[in-house]
Amino acid sequence: MKLKGKFSLLVLALVFSMILSGCNFSSSSDKEGGEQILKMSATANIPTLDSTKAHDGIAFTVLNNVNEGLYRQGKNNQPEAALVTDHQVSDDGTVHTFTLRESKWSNGDAVTAHDFEYAWKRVMAEDGPYGFMFVTGSIKNAEAIMNGEADADELGVEATSDDTLVVTLEAPNPLFQTLLTFPTFLPQNQAFVEELGDQYALEAENILANGPFKLVEWTQEQGWKYEKNEDYWDADAVKLDAIHVNVVKESSTGANLYEEGTIDRVSLSAEYVDQYKDNEDFVSRKLAGIGFLRFNHNHPVLSNVNVRKAINLAIDKSGLTDVILKNGSTPLHGVVPGDFYFSPDNKDYRELNGDFNTGTVEEAQELWEKGLSEAGVDSLTVSINIADSESSKKMAEYLQAQLEENLPGFKLDIKAVPFAQRLEIEKAITYDISLSTWGPDYSDPMTYLDMWVKGGSANRMDYHNPKLDDLVSQARTETDMAKRFEVLLEIEKVLLGEDAAIVPLYQSGEAVLQRAKIKDLYEHPSGADYTFKYTYIEE
Repeated sequence: MKLKGKFSLLVLALVFSMILSGCNFSSSSDKEGGEQILKMSATANIPTLDSTKAHDGIAFTVLNNVNEGLYRQGKNNQPEAALVTDHQVSDDGTVHTFTLRESKWSNGDAVTAHDFEYAWKRVMAEDGPYGFMFVTGSIKNAEAIMNGEADADELGVEATSDDTLVVTLEAPNPLFQTLLTFPTFLPQNQAFVEELGDQYALEAENILANGPFKLVEWTQEQGWKYEKNEDYWDADAVKLDAIHVNVVKESSTGANLYEEGTIDRVSLSAEYVDQYKDNEDFVSRKLAGIGFLRFNHNHPVLSNVNVRKAINLAIDKSGLTDVILKNGSTPLHGVVPGDFYFSPDNKDYRELNGDFNTGTVEEAQELWEKGLSEAGVDSLTVSINIADSESSKKMAEYLQAQLEENLPGFKLDIKAVPFAQRLEIEKAITYDISLSTWGPDYSDPMTYLDMWVKGGSANRMDYHNPKLDDLVSQARTETDMAKRFEVLLEIEKVLLGEDAAIVPLYQSGEAVLQRAKIKDLYEHPSGADYTFKYTYIEE
């Protein structure tokens, strides 16, 4: 039902006041009482702040700003020392010895090397979604633990004293230090975690901080609030006093909140790009994230490679990016995006490997008929699992129209659920098709390629090709970077050229409104989205 006139404005005002009162956030000046306050938006609630279980960009950003690991992503997206004061490597490159600086948790306890050993082994013991990162980092026994051939206590990490952590690798690994910036490698206070049990990290008071900020409020589905951590070891570098975050799922709400000064930065959906593209606060750029379709490879029809190829070819990806998204996203015909990952001789991965599964609607229909015949059916009705955001719904409606028009006998039902529930449905593989996104965890093509190994927590579709698994294993141990890059190219050829295991849709873009007075807000292409440590509001 559409609302008109003054009644419409009254209702909108009431909605905005309810949002703000629920989080106790103010829409007044960014320097309230002399304080520097940054006002951000997020597209969904935080599913969990347990670093051993977190698996989404929203949680990663919070963890990156309330916690501190051995290294963090610096201003240039490269690793910078955080809790490390000294890092020694053995002659054979397999033993890394870290000396930790003095620092403490927000409850006053010292942060020790034992906190790292406990947290990392907990990831493996509880089958955390990013346990594969320890395998990617070649940490001793990580792969054996994931395969059920060793216990979590056998992971190659040991606190030899309160300030000394020793990590042993299976082989030298050029990515190891980069990986240490990722939230899965954060420490945890064992006594605090075990005292709270299954309630750990589900509320603001149920998590400890040892980073630049503390989480002081968290109202489910509405927003959260950080305050500067005065006990942080590098507190002098932190200029913001607080950060207020509102959950904004609809672009119309976000645009209004920006206009009234409640938030300082907001992402825009397609219909608002044209409205704001000439605004002095408008910014558009290409990102390293990707959007794609997962298939349940156990499905009797979707398990057919020709059906999957037909679905790929039947979608006009340019229409999706140019008409539906309109935020700087570009069509993608591979799993590794362009302009971010380069060979040792500085050639773009995407250009080297070219496009996969491109063609005409007529070719899609030929593959479709062949696939249906092979599956023993003459039509297909499936559902698509999506998050309940405005942009996801519009993308799903576009995909529904494309597939039902271009593939005779195809019917697609849309099932929209909250963001966290979409992830749980994917993990359980209780979907037919799922509209997914992936943000890189670290700056290397492997972050998109080792997702698809058998049993990997990021696989989430029961896809398996032994050839791909073998290539991933080769890439993890190859120290000749030129040879390694060739293996990385081959992995994508198996995933998409041979198996059409997923449907790449787009390389992410971003269209935002951001106030010019926000300075040094660092946005990262991999891992956590933002670092607020150095941000300030210009007077």
